[in-house]
Amino acid sequence: MSRIGRKAVEIAKGASVELKGNDIVVKGPKGELHAQLMPGITLAIEGGQVKVDRTNEEKQTRAWHGMTRALIANMVTGVTTGFSKTMEIVGVGWRAALQGKKLVMNLGYSHPIEFTPPAGIEIVVENPIKFHVRGIDKELVGQTCALIREFRPPEPYHGKGIKFENEQILRKAGKTGAK
Repeated sequence: MSRIGRKAVEIAKGASVELKGNDIVVKGPKGELHAQLMPGITLAIEGGQVKVDRTNEEKQTRAWHGMTRALIANMVTGVTTGFSKTMEIVGVGWRAALQGKKLVMNLGYSHPIEFTPPAGIEIVVENPIKFHVRGIDKELVGQTCALIREFRPPEPYHGKGIKFENEQILRKAGKTGAK
């Protein structure tokens, strides 16, 4: 049996978990999240905990068991505290700024790049080379960071690009020179 799937999810103060048909609804002070319950998975909400169980031992159901528990735990964390990722821009003259809700970046191209975040995502620029992506949906925060990173992924020779705050970029040596 799944080690992660067996653990009960503690419902934090201020949060509530409901099962409406096949839909899991988690409400909290920061918002509300929904997820679909996978076939073969059952939920039991009792005493401030959510317990996830499966009805059969098929391979796909076993895979969904731990994943469903992790998704519910992330939803509870998201509606109570939220998620945040910090990104940095490395490159001479490269910077980011907010114009309304749009993130406008100068990344060495002939034009500035404008990125409008999806609903439920907030971008906060700390300084011209560092910004935070915040939201209640962990998957959406990660996907938004990936979309921003695609504009200039970190390259291994000079280390320039958009990277996560504590990410280590593997550097390559480049050409060695004459004989």
